[in-house]
Amino acid sequence: MRPLKGAAPTCDPAFAALKGRLVARTGHHYYADKDDLLWERVGRRMRARGVPDPAGYLALLEGSEGEWAALESEITIGETFFFRYAEQFAALRGTILPERIAARGAERRLRIWSAGCSTGPETYSVGIVLHELLGERLPDWRIGLTGTDINRDVLGIARRAVYGTWALRTLGAEERERYFRPGPREGTFALKPEFRGLARFEPQNLMSLLDGTASLALTEYDLILCRNVLIYFHPDVVQALVRALAQRLRPGGWLLLGHAEPNPAFAEFLDPVSLPGTAAYRRRGDGMLPDMGPPPAALPEPVPDTAWMPLLPPTAPEPAPAPRLVPETPAPIPATTEGASPPGALALVRALADAGDLEASWQACRAALGQDPTDPRLRYYEGLLARARARPDEAERAFRGALYLDKGFVMAHYHLGLTLIAAGRREAGRRAVANALRLAATLPAEAVLPEGDGLTAGDLSGAARPLLGDEAA
Repeated sequence: MRPLKGAAPTCDPAFAALKGRLVARTGHHYYADKDDLLWERVGRRMRARGVPDPAGYLALLEGSEGEWAALESEITIGETFFFRYAEQFAALRGTILPERIAARGAERRLRIWSAGCSTGPETYSVGIVLHELLGERLPDWRIGLTGTDINRDVLGIARRAVYGTWALRTLGAEERERYFRPGPREGTFALKPEFRGLARFEPQNLMSLLDGTASLALTEYDLILCRNVLIYFHPDVVQALVRALAQRLRPGGWLLLGHAEPNPAFAEFLDPVSLPGTAAYRRRGDGMLPDMGPPPAALPEPVPDTAWMPLLPPTAPEPAPAPRLVPETPAPIPATTEGASPPGALALVRALADAGDLEASWQACRAALGQDPTDPRLRYYEGLLARARARPDEAERAFRGALYLDKGFVMAHYHLGLTLIAAGRREAGRRAVANALRLAATLPAEAVLPEGDGLTAGDLSGAARPLLGDEAA
């Protein structure tokens, strides 16, 4: 089975047929120009089933929905984290959910759909916000909070609601204690039952919205979150999917997309809403959607798309070094949109880590540091990954390396402090956290911290001060 590794057999008609079936079934046009990546992931299933060639595996798929499910899980491995993109959750907490609660106050019913929910943190994060907004009124409300994903393996993780530190990396100690209790294994955290009980999880292929096989229950939603999902689909399918999602909203209901996914064409049937750092749309109050015609009957032939970012390191070096994110003139906060992926090697490290492939992310980070050992951001991610891999000594060295290169790196000070405190070196850890607080205090409270995944200077102050105890008073 080892020969399955390496370059994809692009001249094999069976591989081309397999790829065509997979893209048509899942809509994941992402793989249209990534034969080697697809071959690597298909190869894992072929080795697991003892099938030597694409023709044999295609024959196996023809008679096995179970194997299709396993392959879909293999190509959609993903993981997210709690309260990802702080500005979007600020919009949910301060505008979107309060508006929906007020609008539905007479019926006391809310329906929310988290599409492409992966391992569940987004869905549970929305549940936590609802729990806090409704407070004592919660038992009087009927909350339908559903997370769906094509990958049944990640849905199993979501239902268990047990997570490692990587999924909780933006939470402060106080929030972690408020929402979680110790998990079944050291270094894991189990979501408390009062938050876990609001959500349920179901398998769902978004392509079913277009072929008529979607459940009739997928309707009348007050809020749909479909963030960082549409990037996997062919552009000709995206508009039809967004329209189908809009049709499943109540009049006045909200749709949230990922930062990179808005399209001016969506304004033909949804009203865009300007909220800081949030791609938000609403269904018009009259509930009417213009006739856009039928969805595309088939995907066009795959065309190489240079805008896609590969999930694995390229086989040859880039022709030019990736542009630096740090501007020529130093500034306390970069003028980039939070959540937009930076170019080059750093984006690859982040993408692999957010997909849950920590080993590949670690290797990509080490390779990138070999090319650019003086990038403090790469040193910072080296530290985060070392912590996630339970290597505290390496994490400490990496965070200190980031700070040697950039003394004002707030998040590196903060995570160095967390690392030292977890290792029992509380005094040194508190000093590092205090340094992060001191630097954050020089910024506006709403300033988004570089490499903080949307965390603002004010958010950090609230998360970090409990770590200092009486010293923070």
